[in-house]
Amino acid sequence: MIVKILKPSATFKGVRYNTNKVDKDKGELMKVANFGALQALQNLRPKDYVNYLEGQSEASKRTKYPQLHVVISCKGRSHSKQELTAIAEQWLNGMGYGEQPYLLVFHKDTANNHIHIVSTRVDRNGKKINDSFEKIRAYEVLNRIVGVDEKQQTDKGIEALSYGFSTRAQFIMVLEAQGYSLKLSDGIYQISRYGKRQGAVSLEQVDAKIGTFDKDIDRLAQLRAVFSKYRGQYNPAVVHVTDPLPAGRPSSPSGYTSAMAQMLSDKFGVQIIFHGKDGKLPYGYTVIDHSKRMVYKGKDLMPLAEFIAPSQGTPEISPKVGVTKPIVKERIPRPEETITENGYVQSPKDDLAESTEKERKSLHEETATYTDHVQGTSEQWMPNIQIDIADDIDDEAIHGRNRRRKRKARTNTR
Repeated sequence: MIVKILKPSATFKGVRYNTNKVDKDKGELMKVANFGALQALQNLRPKDYVNYLEGQSEASKRTKYPQLHVVISCKGRSHSKQELTAIAEQWLNGMGYGEQPYLLVFHKDTANNHIHIVSTRVDRNGKKINDSFEKIRAYEVLNRIVGVDEKQQTDKGIEALSYGFSTRAQFIMVLEAQGYSLKLSDGIYQISRYGKRQGAVSLEQVDAKIGTFDKDIDRLAQLRAVFSKYRGQYNPAVVHVTDPLPAGRPSSPSGYTSAMAQMLSDKFGVQIIFHGKDGKLPYGYTVIDHSKRMVYKGKDLMPLAEFIAPSQGTPEISPKVGVTKPIVKERIPRPEETITENGYVQSPKDDLAESTEKERKSLHEETATYTDHVQGTSEQWMPNIQIDIADDIDDEAIHGRNRRRKRKARTNTR
């Protein structure tokens, strides 16, 4: 589950944005609280709520951006609108907004149920609600509500050392696939999650693990057999994944996936991470076998060209929302929907539609976005990550051809 605090606004555009969703039957007003005598009236208009929020906010002349607009989202339909409403109420109490006037609006127009919170940062005494370390506290409160043990999550992240891997880059990919971020400092990988440091692993430990790597030839043969068996049902052709931009604007491709890669993850716990950039065809891939706790270079399984070659006569399978059509070199298709960096699906004119041009410039600095808790192996949900790592490029098919043409010896002997 994730919580996103959208950039504060000088006006209460969030009210109109959410009531428009209700008018279009894409949202449902779940609760209106602490609006005083206003709630006793009938046939209230959005402007009535805005006027009330503005009136309370005017008590603090120093608060330039009084609007609080928050989104709490779950994976898929794992939580109902009633459950999300209860979570939102508890979150508001935990963040100090329990007595503030607020609206809760459930949205049902994307693949992931989510609820919007709109309130004011100014209390009835004209004081601003404490927003120190707001992004970190937002997750601390949410984790307490849903029962996530942050220390236990970190312990599971450090379990990446129990995987077999042959490079430092592969170790990093295992942790990032589980929602952690790493920073190398003085020979130590600092591990972070939920916005704060949660553990560390030394380079010596990682390198020692690399020294024990031993490819599981039988498992690779089994995966090749699985690929051959399902090739006629799930197209291996690569498609783009994009990140959302404010106001529903399409972004440049940020990653890759395929129907085959999605099937391998869903059914066998095998995550495929494609490496590429600038919207071009991927130049390599990595295989993370979560069920067997092993990481392989893509060429250990099969050459990239073979792995992503479109199937002949593959049945027409609707791709998951958020991915574009198969890659075509001459043209990058315009997506109709987008996937966030954590794998959550968002419609083009969804949560960020209200942002102004100025707000868009600092959106990534003001928006807290983290990954959901990953559980299990073969059924776990994996975010789509892209890492440009030279050591893990399956470059035999790409660079070898050019070297032979120039009559140069191959430098890649891995």
